[in-house]
Amino acid sequence: MCLVTLAFQSHPKYPLIVVANRDELYDRAATKAEFWSDHPDLLAGRDLEAGGTWFGVNRAGRWATVTNFRGGNPADDLSRGELPTNYLHNNAPALSDYVDEVRARADRYSGFNLLAGTGHKLAYYNNINDESAMLKPGVYTLSNDLLNTPWPKAELARERLESAVGAKILRSEDLVEVLASRECFPDGRLPDTGVGLEMERTLSPPFIVSHTYGTRCTTVLLMDNEGNVEFAEQTFLRGKVAGDLRQYRFSTRG
Repeated sequence: MCLVTLAFQSHPKYPLIVVANRDELYDRAATKAEFWSDHPDLLAGRDLEAGGTWFGVNRAGRWATVTNFRGGNPADDLSRGELPTNYLHNNAPALSDYVDEVRARADRYSGFNLLAGTGHKLAYYNNINDESAMLKPGVYTLSNDLLNTPWPKAELARERLESAVGAKILRSEDLVEVLASRECFPDGRLPDTGVGLEMERTLSPPFIVSHTYGTRCTTVLLMDNEGNVEFAEQTFLRGKVAGDLRQYRFSTRG
């Protein structure tokens, strides 16, 4: 994942509302979101190179996502895709214990941000400055820097999510549009992350399209007060819609 915006404990009906874009090389093989045959309670897309995921949820109502950190120190020991996956396994420890486990081996991963929790508890951790926090109710954004870094696309994502969740009825079909903007921001508003101005321009919109790299999917996750979960994924191929919106609904109390 490269851009996540979420409302946590900030809506009268939905304690958790998440919209996220996964940005990746077009030729990196991955499956669309589905329940995994080897972990039947885990719903996620799957990276076929390393075997993990970028965003997932399980039938118990746990969810997690990871973003990389632009300019972070590379490490080839462990794949960041296992960070969400391990939390979503049935035998995973409690949230605070899981964060402690991640911290203990954090230097074995390239730079990352991790969000993990449920509709009632939400943890954040990054291995750049070894920061962890149990998040309070609010609207958050996360891209390829620290939580709530005010990059223009993150601030736009926050504004559009706040506007979208004001609707009486929330539909995943509508929420996928929260991160759909492809308009680049003016040079004067772009961050300097060491990748050069041309790349900063390419990476500046919420939805990225370039020759070899871009937004591969948009994911929406809704959890309501009754324990119902809605998970939706729209995939893309070089900026074009690839197939129908995939929607899954289940109850954590079933």
